[in-house]
Amino acid sequence: MKLSEILNGVSKVGITGHIRPDGDCVGSVLGLYNYISENMPDIKADVYLEEPGSEFGYIKNMDAVKNSPEDVVYDVFFVLDCSSKDRIEPFAQCFDAAKKTVCIDHHVSNQGFADISMIEPEASSTCEVLYKTMDADRISRSVAECIYTGIIHDTGVFKYSCTSKTTMAVAGEMMEKGIDYTDIIDNSFYAKTYVQNQILGRALLESVVFYDGKCIFSVVTQREMEFYGVTGRELGGIVEQLRLTDGVEVAIFMYEVGEDEYKVSMRSKKQIDVAAIAAEFGGGGHVRAAGYTARGTVHQIINCIGELIEKQYNAM
Repeated sequence: MKLSEILNGVSKVGITGHIRPDGDCVGSVLGLYNYISENMPDIKADVYLEEPGSEFGYIKNMDAVKNSPEDVVYDVFFVLDCSSKDRIEPFAQCFDAAKKTVCIDHHVSNQGFADISMIEPEASSTCEVLYKTMDADRISRSVAECIYTGIIHDTGVFKYSCTSKTTMAVAGEMMEKGIDYTDIIDNSFYAKTYVQNQILGRALLESVVFYDGKCIFSVVTQREMEFYGVTGRELGGIVEQLRLTDGVEVAIFMYEVGEDEYKVSMRSKKQIDVAAIAAEFGGGGHVRAAGYTARGTVHQIINCIGELIEKQYNAM
């Protein structure tokens, strides 16, 4: 379904994505906002997100992002890159009040919670799904920057198994729009602050391998985060670096958010379905990248994950 069909006769549109927005979330949300703003001037669009990281500052209209919900009844409210309604807090009230809701996503765990659901689990990213709803000749450089951003972040710059021929073709078309793809990759994906490199080094130094070296995990405590002056937002990329450890199939990174409460991120290379593991604990994501919020001690959490990893290995 094309955006032109969904937005025919519409005057007010709201757009949001998931909490703790990553590259695909920011790219898809701002990509949709910019596309509507540039091609449909009669539509008043609002975009809501938790404050995105400064690494995405090159994206046009980042200053239009609203961090608090407003009391507006939208003709259409879009949710992008989000598998369930509870992950759009605190903007769920805008979703509930809207006359029509639309979800554009690629998470395999998305069961469809909007009036219109465009979910393609085989797609590399939500930005790839979003691209298909647009008219290609109406995609500007600013929109192309957004779509390319989402694709590189959810494919790990084209190295994850979700990367397909279609993914590469869409990325190529965005490059032809004149985007500075080198800077987008370097500055939004690879660049780290000095403090981020310090805490990355600590997480790697204190990592532990288990299950005959097939799995690795690391934990960052609240005390350590306070010492380095970072939040969960600055910890992105640690699980990816753990995943690159030679011989490792599954990488697990946890950071403490409360007493015996942790945010858990998991990555796998080729064999283990980490989305299935996350789903067991109320989380979700992709086959090779997933997460959830866990309660218990580090030992208890790792043991529970380890049992499910072993179960998958035994079923092979």
